[in-house]
Amino acid sequence: MHTLDQLRAGQLAGVQRLQLKAGLTTFPREIFDLADTLEILDLSGNALTSLPDDLPRLHRLRVIFCSDNQFTALPSVLGRCAQLTMIGFKANRIAQVPHDALPPKLRWLILTDNAIESLPPEIGQCGEMQKLMLAGNRLTTLPDTLARCHKLELLRIAANQLTALPDWLQHMPRLSWLAFGGNPFGVALEQRALERSPVPLVAWRTLAVGRKLGEGASGVIYKAEQAGQTGQRDATNVAIKLFKGAVTSDGLPQSEMAACIAAGKHPDLIPVQGRIAGHPDGVQGLIMPLIDPDYINLAGPPSLHSCTRDVYDDHKRFDAGAALRIAYGIASAAAHLHAQGILHGDLYGHNTLHCPRGRALLGDFGAASFFDPADPHAIGLQRLETRAFGCLLEELLERCDGMRPELMQRLRAWAEACLDLNPASRPPLAYLARQLEQILDNPF
Repeated sequence: MHTLDQLRAGQLAGVQRLQLKAGLTTFPREIFDLADTLEILDLSGNALTSLPDDLPRLHRLRVIFCSDNQFTALPSVLGRCAQLTMIGFKANRIAQVPHDALPPKLRWLILTDNAIESLPPEIGQCGEMQKLMLAGNRLTTLPDTLARCHKLELLRIAANQLTALPDWLQHMPRLSWLAFGGNPFGVALEQRALERSPVPLVAWRTLAVGRKLGEGASGVIYKAEQAGQTGQRDATNVAIKLFKGAVTSDGLPQSEMAACIAAGKHPDLIPVQGRIAGHPDGVQGLIMPLIDPDYINLAGPPSLHSCTRDVYDDHKRFDAGAALRIAYGIASAAAHLHAQGILHGDLYGHNTLHCPRGRALLGDFGAASFFDPADPHAIGLQRLETRAFGCLLEELLERCDGMRPELMQRLRAWAEACLDLNPASRPPLAYLARQLEQILDNPF
């Protein structure tokens, strides 16, 4: 974090990234002194309502964040910033997206948690768009021109006012990570899924909360002791997730909770053991088993540069057995979810835990959405997630050692089939899971 005093004193000359959070109500003109080097500008957490008309003077600017400000419209001047590839205006008061506010090189647009009711048809001209995050707005439809964004891979439209998914969505050639929970057309599906999958209610007073294990956009995970029938003498160590209750970049916490419960049991999913009742602040939460500390994240989340693809440690390698077991576990878990009418929506390495033996656990249901398996869209939606698995399989194979050449060739062919630009040509994940299981049943 930088300070306004540093900027005004000329102490930030030559910086490529500037972050200012100082209660700003106007754009500091001294920022233009950095025009020859500044590439990333973060003005989140201020009280800005506009940007200057001469913003394009920052001719190297690639990324701008203005989340948690007071904008009511996406500034049109952004459309004239020739090098701008990423825009983040989360949690403002934006109701309008002008047709000329979208720069030609835009790859990643974040407008989560605003008040947008419609998008301009010109969004279809964003030919480089890969990530579009619109959860927590008031959209009732999506412009048909969005179907022209053939590079779009991740789309977040959860927690809006959509009455249906457009037909063209399932045919988008690269769409892989889709979240649409919390819209009117899906609320009944969420409720029915919960009714079919009841879990025990656990009184808050029976839980002794310990240290924090982790935190995500939707909630905080703690270690806890759950008292048994005879009190603390037979207490069990568990993990509890307390939901924050606010809309996230992926969607609504209640949709995530519903998906976690409705997912049911599978060896490669973290089971839900109970639902918390009686929290003094009315917070909702789930009880899950503690995960063995041997389990670590398969990858890190995408970076500003990689956009949609996970970031792996430079030295991350897998032997053939581990790579196959991870691939099988994820394919099997995702296929199981599809059978329950759940789209994971975030099938990624960074949402996968694995142990040295290769067993995998698919987690983070923040982007999960419910669909009706009998709906005409159902198969198309599942094929979108097949592409996400293809990306993951490709990443595993790139880091795999000791696999027989003929088996490697076979798996690469499957990855290519998953990535086919015609979604209808992609294999279902249930088929891939069966094929991988057969390979694991034989020496490799």
